[in-house]
Amino acid sequence: MKISLFLLIFLSVLSFAQKTVSGKITDEDGVAIPSASVTVEEPGKDAILAYAITNSKGEYKVTFTSAEPNVDLKVKAFNQRPLTKQINNSDQSLDFKMQGEATEIKEVQLKTKLITARGDTIAYDLKAFDSKSDRTLADVMKKIPGIEVNTDGTILYQGNAINKFYVNGKDLMEGGYGTINNSLPKDAVQKVEVLENHQPVKILQDKVPSDQAAINIKLKNSVTMTGRGEVGTGFGDPWLWNVKLTPMFFGQKSQWVVNYKTNNMGEQVENEGNILAFGSRFEGRRINASQNDWLNVENASTPNLPVKRYLMNSVHYLSANYLTNIDKKKEWELKANANYTNNAVERESIDETNYFNGASNIVKILNNFYTDKAKGELIFTKNAKKGFFKNTTSFSQYWNADRGVVNRTDRDGIQTNADEAIESPTVSFQNSLSTIIPWKEKMVNVLSFISYQTDKQTLEVSPSSYLAIPGFTPNPASDFVRQDLRLKTFEANHSANIGFSTKGWTFTPEVGFNFKSTNLVSDLSNITTIDVLPTQYSNDLKYTTATPYGSLGVNYKNDAWMLYANFPVNSNNIKAEDPLRLVSKSVNKVTFEPSVFAQYTFASFWKASVNANINNNFGEINTAYSGFLMNSPNGINAMDINNPIPQNNNKSAGTRLEYRNPLNNLFFNINYRFSDAKRNLISNPIINDAGYTTLQYIEQDNHILNNSYSAEVGKYFPKFKTNASLSYSNNTTKSDAFLDNESYTNNNNSQSFGVKFNNTYFTWMSVDYNASFSRTNQKSTGKVITNAERTGFTHNLGVFFYPIENHTIGFNWDQINTNANDQKYHNGFYDVSYQFTWAKKKIDFELKWMNIANKKVFETYDINTTNIRYTRIQLRPSQVMFTVKFNFK
Repeated sequence: MKISLFLLIFLSVLSFAQKTVSGKITDEDGVAIPSASVTVEEPGKDAILAYAITNSKGEYKVTFTSAEPNVDLKVKAFNQRPLTKQINNSDQSLDFKMQGEATEIKEVQLKTKLITARGDTIAYDLKAFDSKSDRTLADVMKKIPGIEVNTDGTILYQGNAINKFYVNGKDLMEGGYGTINNSLPKDAVQKVEVLENHQPVKILQDKVPSDQAAINIKLKNSVTMTGRGEVGTGFGDPWLWNVKLTPMFFGQKSQWVVNYKTNNMGEQVENEGNILAFGSRFEGRRINASQNDWLNVENASTPNLPVKRYLMNSVHYLSANYLTNIDKKKEWELKANANYTNNAVERESIDETNYFNGASNIVKILNNFYTDKAKGELIFTKNAKKGFFKNTTSFSQYWNADRGVVNRTDRDGIQTNADEAIESPTVSFQNSLSTIIPWKEKMVNVLSFISYQTDKQTLEVSPSSYLAIPGFTPNPASDFVRQDLRLKTFEANHSANIGFSTKGWTFTPEVGFNFKSTNLVSDLSNITTIDVLPTQYSNDLKYTTATPYGSLGVNYKNDAWMLYANFPVNSNNIKAEDPLRLVSKSVNKVTFEPSVFAQYTFASFWKASVNANINNNFGEINTAYSGFLMNSPNGINAMDINNPIPQNNNKSAGTRLEYRNPLNNLFFNINYRFSDAKRNLISNPIINDAGYTTLQYIEQDNHILNNSYSAEVGKYFPKFKTNASLSYSNNTTKSDAFLDNESYTNNNNSQSFGVKFNNTYFTWMSVDYNASFSRTNQKSTGKVITNAERTGFTHNLGVFFYPIENHTIGFNWDQINTNANDQKYHNGFYDVSYQFTWAKKKIDFELKWMNIANKKVFETYDINTTNIRYTRIQLRPSQVMFTVKFNFK
């Protein structure tokens, strides 16, 4: 019903009477006038319906929608007399001859436009949006309409992630752009460009469309040496430090960024190096390499707060990125990226959990997490109109270790204590190759991806008596229980396709072969049961997936329409072999998994799109093993030996309506999505009175149905120097579930409403404000009967006062409220700061007092699918920092 209604609205939008006017603009001598503006307006109204800019031949084409019988067409060009003509609301071709107009100019005042648009490029003048307290690119971009910036530097445009981040047209960071966004001084930037519908592979431009946007940062100088640095110290508990040094160089042939950041004051700087933009699939495959974290100590909870409020860290993060052209034509690029992280995190919480089956416990956890990892990457790229080549080689090494000290009190008041420790080294290697070669009027594309990873994990729990898991008894002769696990994963994806283009259409038939093999060896020692053989504590499983496939890609692009679709037929061959149990399971199944995306652009400012896809997956090795595995000291997992290989079928469809008008600084979008996930296995947790869990799976078809819709509108008001936005989302999920061998159904509805605005109208003050209100309602029927509601309110207020030149006083207020089942928890945090700027040297001296109220504990109340949980989480105490901030040039 909801899908039909939304599609009806979508189709009605497309059925508007769009009209197109085209023609040519010349001067009195018949010479074409380039860069003339052509606008369409309704008579008597100061509102532009659509606009166009003439090309080098003086040609224009403008499409608009209006219910009026007549509209005004206005033409303006430099040194020409403006023209206004009322025309019929119909498709037509009109040529105009403009008369020259010489005007004596007594005074000239140049004003840069806030936002300008040319084709698919929207440019923002950075000076129009910054305030006196802003120092970096990210500080200013947060204020630009249509753009959002997260703490790690991630950029969203109209709610969607970007696919590329360029500086002066070069992609130095290869997706890991958070470092530049958070550290590039705003004074070095001339403007920010949004490249809509950006296809990063040049040979595919105008052939294979894209619905994603990219960001290009245009610097004031073509050769720029810049960067940002901070050195700070302070007192709290313990002594505090904060150092950030990020010099940068951007030249015409080479670019580089070196970055070192260290602190123990709660800033999560190590995430800046993550890949945030993944480009086009034709560039090959890139991943954020990570460990297979199968085993874990029991983890203390984390609050829904800014990380700086609770993160007890001691981090050192070092990275370097380098790009250079290696040929005279500047088509070939060599990029070398490397980073190293050393991080120690302490975390503490108390959780009181009441399960829906009557079990309950109180668990106090103190964690120490140790991260030690290094990554290196070497990339060769040629991105030219006549060919494409990209090879990416990545290597990652982890030496991680986690610790946990746990105190558990069960429903009967019996206490148990445990020391938990895990060692988890990992080695990971990937190589991705993609090349596109022109062949007469066609294009041949070859893709290859190879990955190899080994994970070694050892989890120990002491004393062994701590484990009171249903059906299991620790060995009384041992002081500890140990879970050993080894994983070796090899993956290879190879494909080749050829592209044919004609009249805006591109057809790309492709053949490929995907292969993945994972070996699991595990052993759970020092634990016994009466009815289970010793081999049940071990796993020796090989899980193999081999998928040859053929597909047809269909792409189309013109001035109004953009379409891309893929129609693959996959031959899925999955095999799970367990010699310990003499078990061999397999699935051989052919699947058709189409995906379609269509976008229509109309009336210059509007975009409407629909998308749909079907995909199948057959689980991974973590859903196929049959021996017992202690993933965490509070539970043991196992698949039934008779269970088949998982088969999951996912269907989804969505639509989007988008409006972005740089002429009146208005942006908004409306989205709807429906999905249906069908699975043949369902989890069946067995939870005892103390909250220990044995997780098994049973064979039964089950569904997860999801409906979600959202809307966002943002506008910049130049007169008041204010950027404001409103957002709303509604998500409904219905899922089948099991608990203690009995079924039930979960119905979950969550809604959120958000507001953001910033104002720099006053010379003596600037304001940033973000707020969100959320409501979650959960109803369960069957074995579990619940009807619980949770509401939350979060806001952040930042106010900066400038009483005297070069002096800044700041105030920050974070508020997080939770209400559920008559439980109310209000958590407020306040910071103040004073900053003096040495204007001549562009150096800031800042004194900041954080968490003035010295709030040490965060309290919240959560409703989950199997329990209700009250949580108290340790926070950072009050602290004072003195910091010197500066630009490198």
